[in-house]
Amino acid sequence: MKVLLAACLLLPLASGTSSAAASSCAGHPSDFDGDGRPDLAVAAPYDASRAGSVTVMYGSGKQVKLTQDGAEPGDSFGSALAVGDFNGDRCADLAVGVSEEFIGRRVPGADGNGVVQIFDGSATGLVKGRELRPAKPSSDRFGAALAAGDLDGDDTDELVVGAPSQRSGGAVTVYGMRGRKPYQITQKTAWVRQAASMTDQWGAALATGDFDGDGRDELAVGAPADSVKLDGQGSVTVIDVRGQRARQYTQSTPGIAGASEKWDSFGAALATGDFNGDGRADLAIGVPGEGLSENQRAMDYGDGTVDVLYGGRGGLSTSGSEAWSQNTLEGIARYYDRFGASLAAGDLNGDGRDELAVGVPGEKAVQVLAGRSSGGLTREGNLLVKGEGRDFGAAVAMLPGWERYKPLEERRPLYGLVVSAPDQGLVMYAPGSRTKGLKLGKVRQLSKGTGLYGYTFG
Repeated sequence: MKVLLAACLLLPLASGTSSAAASSCAGHPSDFDGDGRPDLAVAAPYDASRAGSVTVMYGSGKQVKLTQDGAEPGDSFGSALAVGDFNGDRCADLAVGVSEEFIGRRVPGADGNGVVQIFDGSATGLVKGRELRPAKPSSDRFGAALAAGDLDGDDTDELVVGAPSQRSGGAVTVYGMRGRKPYQITQKTAWVRQAASMTDQWGAALATGDFDGDGRDELAVGAPADSVKLDGQGSVTVIDVRGQRARQYTQSTPGIAGASEKWDSFGAALATGDFNGDGRADLAIGVPGEGLSENQRAMDYGDGTVDVLYGGRGGLSTSGSEAWSQNTLEGIARYYDRFGASLAAGDLNGDGRDELAVGVPGEKAVQVLAGRSSGGLTREGNLLVKGEGRDFGAAVAMLPGWERYKPLEERRPLYGLVVSAPDQGLVMYAPGSRTKGLKLGKVRQLSKGTGLYGYTFG
């Protein structure tokens, strides 16, 4: 099917940029103001009676709070964040999900229609840009998940917007692809060809990565409530958007360790990174509902696991896939730990291979696994990082060289680990270290706020 349904209204994301504007930024993926320092966006979707806000912590030390024009209680501005260069000016831009916004009259008890607000990077920092909204608003929660990636190989990022409550069982909409208007993809799209149920939550988690090394990113779509054969077992669909190809993965897919069970929530969290340093992205899939302890009840939180698939010339392969849990790592798997509820990847030791951070909010912890050239992730030297707050680990991020006031290095940047406990509004940071093996600096409080501050990062 060559013609896809245009489902959302938007002026093109890419627009003409003057040479002066283009020269103001150096193309660093986390630098909103072009000063050579990495910046951090922290969402608080329940701030101000759930109207929501996003705090931008610039590397210069400046701090700015972003809110929505005409904000109303319950909008949840900051329900998702994504960072990418959407207009080709080499400044990092910020997309903010406002998933509970109603376009028109609020419907009591209903999910929001949802919108997405774009903030454009510039030499003076983020400035308000265009707003994206669905053409036929329903209780879609449009903007509940966001991802950025170069899906067509033109060196400018596309924006993918998840609407997990869309009536067909969920949807994603892709903006900014070269030569194409924004368009919607669902499980019912002809070349996706999946059974769909209204409760699947297809698009609740999103990630992008170049799994086959062809210079174009693929899109991973999580559907943690997808009942492929069992209630709530979950699925992940990997999509080549340009080539219009899709492949679905579950824990019952041959080669993936484990087995699908009810309420596993396979695909509740996703992260991409190069764990073996071969130049191709790999995919980590959170399965926080996985039960490992005895006598678990249906729909309870689980001990949790994480499945990892490695990229190759033909894309992701289940051959050599891994299943990680705290039974094989530092720490002890326990009922309600939710290992895999959040995921992030980045190079914490500067060796050219990414590490994987796994949130374990039920244990108030983050588990970190090191990458290596032979085989990828390893249990050797894995770290169990403890922090403050009842749900420490509910959100994690890896950011390049995030030391305030310090310019980004020209060589491969050293990442640091950012972790939140949003129930207490705490955001903490542990720097990486260019040492052999895996070692983190002391965990310290970075900032504090209200309204589920630290719900997600950009």
